[in-house]
Amino acid sequence: MSDEVAEREVATEQAFVDRVYRQLESSTAAARQLAREGHDRGRLGHEGGLVERDAMVFQAAKRMAQLDAAHEGLVFGRLDLTPELDPEPRYVGRIGLRDDNRDSLLIDWRAPAAAVFYQATAAEPHDVVRRRVLRCTGPTVVGVEDELLDDSVETDLPIVGEGALMAQLSRARDRSMHSIVATIQAEQDKAIRAPSKGVVTISGGPGTGKTVVALHRAAYLLYTDRRRYEGGGVLIVGPSGVFMRYIERVLPSLGETAVALRSLGEVVDGVRATRHDDPAVADIKGAERMAEVVRRAARQAIPGAPDEFRLFYRDDVIRLDRQLLGRLRRDLLRQGRRNRMIPKVASTLLDAMWRQVRSERGRDRGREEFNDEMLGNDEFLAFALRWWPPLAAPTVLEWLRDADFLARVSDGILSQHEQATLLKSWDGSLSIEDIPLLDEARYTLDDVPEKTGEQNDFTDHLGGDLQELTTAADREFATGPSWRPPTHRIEDDPFAHVLIDEAQDLTPMQWRMVARRGRAASWTIVGDPAQSSWPVPAESDAARAAALEGKQVHSFHLSTNYRNSSEIYEYAAAYAERVGLDADLPTAVRSTGVGPTVLGPVDDLEASVRAEVARLSGEVAGTVGIVVPAARRAEVNAWLASWPEFADDAPSAAAPGVNPSGDDRIVVLTGLDTKGLEFDGIVVVRPQEIEDESQTGRAVLYVVLTRATQLLSIVS
Repeated sequence: MSDEVAEREVATEQAFVDRVYRQLESSTAAARQLAREGHDRGRLGHEGGLVERDAMVFQAAKRMAQLDAAHEGLVFGRLDLTPELDPEPRYVGRIGLRDDNRDSLLIDWRAPAAAVFYQATAAEPHDVVRRRVLRCTGPTVVGVEDELLDDSVETDLPIVGEGALMAQLSRARDRSMHSIVATIQAEQDKAIRAPSKGVVTISGGPGTGKTVVALHRAAYLLYTDRRRYEGGGVLIVGPSGVFMRYIERVLPSLGETAVALRSLGEVVDGVRATRHDDPAVADIKGAERMAEVVRRAARQAIPGAPDEFRLFYRDDVIRLDRQLLGRLRRDLLRQGRRNRMIPKVASTLLDAMWRQVRSERGRDRGREEFNDEMLGNDEFLAFALRWWPPLAAPTVLEWLRDADFLARVSDGILSQHEQATLLKSWDGSLSIEDIPLLDEARYTLDDVPEKTGEQNDFTDHLGGDLQELTTAADREFATGPSWRPPTHRIEDDPFAHVLIDEAQDLTPMQWRMVARRGRAASWTIVGDPAQSSWPVPAESDAARAAALEGKQVHSFHLSTNYRNSSEIYEYAAAYAERVGLDADLPTAVRSTGVGPTVLGPVDDLEASVRAEVARLSGEVAGTVGIVVPAARRAEVNAWLASWPEFADDAPSAAAPGVNPSGDDRIVVLTGLDTKGLEFDGIVVVRPQEIEDESQTGRAVLYVVLTRATQLLSIVS
């Protein structure tokens, strides 16, 4: 095909794309006008006008956000069908657009009419003669890639390009994941358009596109049943903050913004943890048995609370001693969760106190007068509030920092060595592994009931702000952002759809935490067991099964590695087989002719790493990752900051791997940090130390070896 023909085809498509962008601007202007009309309705001065205003402004804002997000790569596909079916081409894009006559101009990629763009093959063309992918930079068409799918149809359609998929695979990586909406393959499309109910699992080895397929599935679900999924919410959970920043642009680029993206350290609303515990600590905190430790802790008597109350009433001395109070506490806890029992606390105490009123003068006054007098007694109210205060989850975790308390509640569950290990870990801010414990405490305690105005109880004396009554530990437990119980209630946790990425890494306690958000939800679960960093797969599998109990499962397996060159993946696969990982080994479809570089053992580690980073960054146009053992991250960050040629690329010490300017190419990460990410080049530093860091170090190193798209260097 001559350059002249290719240029002519690009010009033809550019004319259509220009038309689409003009319509996009027209639609955006219409949305702005709708917003202005909505604000005008609000000036009518009556309730109906305000309701109309809110509805119109909300819809206009949502449409404007969708239109704004769609600018990059708005038009990416064209279908030429058999002339008998449709003589006009159909164009596929990130959103649907109609022209001024309400005729379809651009088909949303999620619409049924666009499905054949992904499903058609030469074996089953589905009436598609030619499939074309438009490669655009902003609104400019820079190339087209064609596939002739049905050569039995007489046509003079030109076929241009080398293939859209291979062009996409060779693209330089930056610091964000990009949509693959133009190059979705048939096996990926099946998972994206799977039934909405139940559970869809997407498995496959490294580089098979599991994450981006799952994100496209979330966008597809929102398109097909917007009322359900936008109203109930879609929760996407990933392994780290670095990963969530990497994927955060995908859904907006597909026209979806109503999604909650949270790392495992952010699943509990109002809490954000960014650091991992050491593997030995993480293994203890993640185990299922920690749920019983937290449950026991939440049922204990309040440390430091009064254990006796004495009061003179008429001719009687009323006494609530330690033994009686312990029995009353156990009776209340048998009836329900701790905070839910607050409305019953006063009546329970008053019953026990009334039974001690034996004098004639006391009995003559009657029970009602007795209750009224006690509820107006400051001493009694102060005692009740201190004996059974509203509890927040951080308070319970604070109790576990006391060695004697921890020994009491973990007796028969944790060894003395495990207790000592936990105590050492609780000397700073919350870790990612603490978040499921915090959530377990929330659900064990339950929310404080809302006051109804009908309760003749000391809850009427709690005041309007629960935060003022919770202990200082609730506000000081984390050195980072505070956790404020009044801002979010358990009833607000569930979502309509839950998407879990890198699911093989979830601990049993993390599965319990995520399961609470998806009891009535549909699920998408993405993972590869061979990449798991959790050392007891059977325990995690049981927690996962409990989370999904009763839900129908639809399983999809992806078998093609689009990320790695065949040379890089051959090296990684050989490592997996050598160390005994039961790995799913996909087929890598792209070759660069360049195999991994293996150096070492080297005498001058810094000089060797510096030379390899310089070489890789000079040979690739995109990102370069330096992957280090966790104990060396600070050291290598300092190296990078001191190298003049990379000074502008040095990551922030406050947020490893993130440069405040946002345009850096070089990043320093640990093995766990690389989960789900990819780079043009990877320099692996001291791989044996990465392997030795944890029980699952071999799986982590396998993950590291599969992150590079073009160049891999190992410095031992």
